[in-house]
Amino acid sequence: MSCEVLVLYFAKSAELADVRSEHISVAQRTTSEQLWEEIVSRHPRLAALRNHVLLAVRQEYIAIGDQLLLLQPGDEVAIIPPISGG
Repeated sequence: MSCEVLVLYFAKSAELADVRSEHISVAQRTTSEQLWEEIVSRHPRLAALRNHVLLAVRQEYIAIGDQLLLLQPGDEVAIIPPISGG
C-alpha cells in the first residue's frame, strides 16, 4: 500500500535536487534505505550525500539503513545534509 508524503530538502540537498519540497508516493511500510533510494531515483545527484545525510520523519532523526518505517499520508520527510558553520 502506498501513501503520499511531503519531502523537504534543506541546504545542499535542495541545491542538488533543485527543489525545496515535493510530494511523492511511497510504500507505507518501507525501510529508511528504501525511502532514500526512492528519493535518489527522482534526484540522482543526491546520491553524493548518501554517507553524510540524515532523514527526519515526523521530525525524528533517522539514519539511512534497515529501520522499518510506517508512513502515513501527509507525513513530512526531511533530507538533512551536514551543515558547516564557523
